[in-house]
Amino acid sequence: MKCNNCFREEGRSGTLTKSSGKEGTAVRYHQITPAERYTLATLRKQVPTLSVAEMARLMSRHRSTIAREIARNSSRRDGVYRPYHAQDETNRRRSGSRRNSRFVAAHWDLVVRLLREGLSPEQISGRLHLEGRLEISHESIYRFIRRNKREGGTLFRLLRQPAKWRKRHAGAEKRGRLTGKRHITERPAAVELRQEIGHWEMDTIVSPADRHCVVTLVERVTGCVLVGKLRSRSVAATNRRVIQLIRSQRHLFKTITVDNGTEFHGYRDIERATDTTFYFATPYHSWERGTNENTNGLIRQYIPKRASMKNLSQARCTEIALKLNNRPRKRHGYLSPVEVLAHHNRA
Repeated sequence: MKCNNCFREEGRSGTLTKSSGKEGTAVRYHQITPAERYTLATLRKQVPTLSVAEMARLMSRHRSTIAREIARNSSRRDGVYRPYHAQDETNRRRSGSRRNSRFVAAHWDLVVRLLREGLSPEQISGRLHLEGRLEISHESIYRFIRRNKREGGTLFRLLRQPAKWRKRHAGAEKRGRLTGKRHITERPAAVELRQEIGHWEMDTIVSPADRHCVVTLVERVTGCVLVGKLRSRSVAATNRRVIQLIRSQRHLFKTITVDNGTEFHGYRDIERATDTTFYFATPYHSWERGTNENTNGLIRQYIPKRASMKNLSQARCTEIALKLNNRPRKRHGYLSPVEVLAHHNRA
């Protein structure tokens, strides 16, 4: 098959650390991050069951931190620890304790630095949330930029697209309800840990110019990508193209993780036709499908935002996928996704 962090990772010490120097230095505590909550949920599914001490060791955390996290944030209804529920509980407690607080200058300095590095307000909000460094919405960042512009500042020039005023909506999912969906936390541990080939993420890229769009699939281990042209983002059009793409590389598909867009509401038909299992991310948690989000950014090099896709052909989509699948990737030691796939096939 010829298939397919702008943040530097900063070192993080264990749960409890002491700074050197003065006697009696206070012990610092590092809060559990959203990513660690997903790791913890995965470890709790292991067979045989791991002890709290063993999970803490694997996560480079103190066992009391892990025990407290499980006790505080497990579901009161059934006692199960779910990472999205744990994060919601943490956010609820945090917002309650800081209801009247405001962002300080250091927070805005951090936001401005990230804007200057080319990140969008949404990427800044999502990444800071993911790292547990700061809870700030992208709307707050946009308001800060607009205020800066009114005062004669130039931060608005750092936006890749002009900011638009948006009507505020409730936080609940509005794109249609579908019962019986498998949540992302139900995926096998091998998916989360990227231990085997065959687990994909899927999304659509749309154009504001017309109904034409593309569906993208990316394999989590290798980064191999498939791109399919859609005449519309309907369930029928999506199902036809996705089934065709899967059947072209049937041996490489085990699971697919998608967002909650209505175009994926016909997933059961795809499962029956291809024997592939679907999982759904938490609404508005795009970082849960980070591989797909990053890959869509690469595809935008060939399909610019706001450009019409009406004249985009499937042949061109296949050509784009071929280019990306043969592009060296830093995360693979500058091997291409195709070379990584070949290596796994030989192993």
